[in-house]
Amino acid sequence: MKNIYLLLTVSILLTSCGSGNKKSLEDVIASQDLEQIREKKASLDSQQQTILAELKLLESEIKKLDPQQKVPLITTFLTKEEVFDHFVELQGNVTTKQNVVINAEFGGVLKQVYVKEGQKVSPGQILAKIDDGGLSQQLAQLKIQTELAKTTFERQERLWNQKIGSEIQFLQAKATYEAQLEVTNQLKQQLAKTVVRAPFSGTIDDIITDQGTVVAPGQSALFRIVNLKKMYIETDVPESYISSINVGKSVEVDFPVLGKTINTKVRQVGDFINPANRTFKIQVPIPNENKAIKPNLTAKLKINDYTNEKAILIPQSIISENAEGKQYIYAITDKNDNLAKAKRVIIETGKTQGDFIEVTSGLENGSEIIKEGARSVKDGQDVKIIKI
Repeated sequence: MKNIYLLLTVSILLTSCGSGNKKSLEDVIASQDLEQIREKKASLDSQQQTILAELKLLESEIKKLDPQQKVPLITTFLTKEEVFDHFVELQGNVTTKQNVVINAEFGGVLKQVYVKEGQKVSPGQILAKIDDGGLSQQLAQLKIQTELAKTTFERQERLWNQKIGSEIQFLQAKATYEAQLEVTNQLKQQLAKTVVRAPFSGTIDDIITDQGTVVAPGQSALFRIVNLKKMYIETDVPESYISSINVGKSVEVDFPVLGKTINTKVRQVGDFINPANRTFKIQVPIPNENKAIKPNLTAKLKINDYTNEKAILIPQSIISENAEGKQYIYAITDKNDNLAKAKRVIIETGKTQGDFIEVTSGLENGSEIIKEGARSVKDGQDVKIIKI
C-alpha cells in the first residue's frame, strides 16, 4: 500500500508540475546549488504530506461506500482459566469369572437332575446325580474290611504295648489298616464325583444335558451357572497411557443398549504389555444390583487420565497453521468501541476433548480472541466486532 501511495504521489506531482517543472527540477539539480536543492526537496515533501492525508481520507470513504472494502465482521470471546478433565475413550465387553459351564467328572448315566433353568442355587447345592455303576456297594464292602483291619490293628497295638507278640505282627496290622483306609478314601472321592454340586451361588442359565443321557468325564457339559453380581470389564489400553492410567482412576461406563451410565474406578492394571498390539489390560468392576447388565454386553469407557485445574480452552475450529507448521489464532488489539485490529498469535496446544483444545502457551487468562471470522482476517487488518 505504501508503494501505491508513493507512485500516486509522484504521478500527481509530475502531473501538477508539468514539463516546465520537470525541466526546472533538472535545472535545480544541474545547478549543483545546495540551497536550491534543499528548498526544492522541502517543497516536494510538503506536497507529499498533503497528498498522503488526502489519500487516507479517500481510502476511508472508499471503505464505507465499496462493499468489497468494508471492514470484516467478527465475534470474539474472552479466554478464562477452568478445570479441564481429559478422558481416554475405549470399548470393552462385560464379563464375569462366575460364568462357567459345569462338566461331568464321572462317566455314566445322568440319573437325576434336581434343578430347573432360571433357578437360583447356593454354593455346594446338589444339581444332579450320575449313576455310580456299583461304586456305593463297593464302598460299603470296603468300609466293613476297613473296620476289621482297624480292630485287628488296635488289638495288635495293645498287645505290643504289653510286650506281647512280635513287632512284625504289629507293623503288618498297622500297614493293612492304613492301606485299607487309603483305598476307602479314594473310593469315597470317586463316588463324590457322581454328585454334581454348584461351585458358587448363582443362577442356572442353561441345562445342557438332559436326564437319562450317558455322560463322559471332562467331555459332557451339564449346566451353565452364572452369577451377575460380580461383573467387570476387561479392556486393552495403548501403552502410551501406562503412566497416566493406574488403580483408582475414575471411569465413566456407558451402555448404549441400556441407555445407562455408571461411575466406577479402575480395579486392576496389568503389568504385561502385549507385543502384538502394544497394549496392556485393565479391569473395571461393574455394580449390577438389579441384574440388568449381562455378560458380553458392549460398553464404552471414558477414563480420566489427565486434569488441569487452570486450563485455557479454545475451539479447535479457530486454529490455523502456517508454512512452518506452527499453530496460530487471531486476537484483537487497539480496541475502540466495536472496532479493533486483528493480531496473529502463535500458540502451542495440548490435549483435546470434543470440539475444544487446551492451549499450553501463547495465551493468557482474559485474552480476547476472534471466533467467528477467524479464518477470513489477516494480521493487522481492521475488524468490526459484533455481538450475537
